[in-house]
Amino acid sequence: MVDILFIKTSSLGDVVHNMPAVTDARRHRPAARLAWVVEEAFAPLARLHPGVDEVIPVAWRRWRRQLGRAATWREIGRFVARLRARPYDTVIDTQGLVRTAVITRLVRGPRHGYDRRSVREALASASYDVRHAVGRELHAVDRNRLLTGRALGYAPEGPIDYGLDRAALAPADGAGAPYAVLLHATARPEKEWPEDHWVALGRSLAARGLELVLPWGTEAEAARARRLAAALPGARVPDRRPLDEVARLIAGATVVVGVDTGLLHLAAALGVPLVSIFVGSEPTLTGPTGTGPIATLGRDGGRCAVAEVEAAVARVLPAGR
Repeated sequence: MVDILFIKTSSLGDVVHNMPAVTDARRHRPAARLAWVVEEAFAPLARLHPGVDEVIPVAWRRWRRQLGRAATWREIGRFVARLRARPYDTVIDTQGLVRTAVITRLVRGPRHGYDRRSVREALASASYDVRHAVGRELHAVDRNRLLTGRALGYAPEGPIDYGLDRAALAPADGAGAPYAVLLHATARPEKEWPEDHWVALGRSLAARGLELVLPWGTEAEAARARRLAAALPGARVPDRRPLDEVARLIAGATVVVGVDTGLLHLAAALGVPLVSIFVGSEPTLTGPTGTGPIATLGRDGGRCAVAEVEAAVARVLPAGR
């Protein structure tokens, strides 16, 4: 059996962008055994891809805060032992960072990655046995697919396929009230959309008969979600959930509206009608892409009016909604 190992550890959007490469690899190497090294927080998401046989969690984000503890080093030792327990026929680092290159170097097997001009951190390229030129002007999904294809000896073709089945993931009680998911939170303040804009949009969506759901990931985001919910009719703030449950929440939505955040890319991967708002970043290389209805608004440093978003929602919603 051919053993293939993907190394794409984080963050959420990057993990989602790696899924089409995994789908391609499974299609072209149907008998292969596919494994994926991914940050522990994103492991539930990687496990949702039906083409992945094994998920190997890494906890670098947690370990780096606890390097003075003996328990941390024992855990790192177990991770390294698992990583080296079997040889791989092909190892592919689609991330291209020094920290992922270090992981790649630990694996037994021929290591593939981006060449020095293509990689995100030039030093990482020195860790690969085979280096591939992949244009940096390409979208992240296309870069992952091309690198994987070159490592495995095929040319990627066909539309993007994230390998996720929206119908299978949607909540079993999907016959309940239709709802919109508002992805209001993002890691960088310059990417945020004003709260009064969210309130105005939320009221417009509620007038369409949609319940409003405001997920969150940090305590600051939870506080923001509660402020918005207090000003919106029919809004709810769910408990914090692991990513596989968040995926199910998004899969069941009638529409998703969000700023530049990882969950936005998950919505695109699931094919949910999506409106993305970019006010502090450029969507050309890392914007949402997929086969579902997507409207991408704004540009780096630009503004996005509520009326623009409302019009985009009307375009992506199913007929009669």
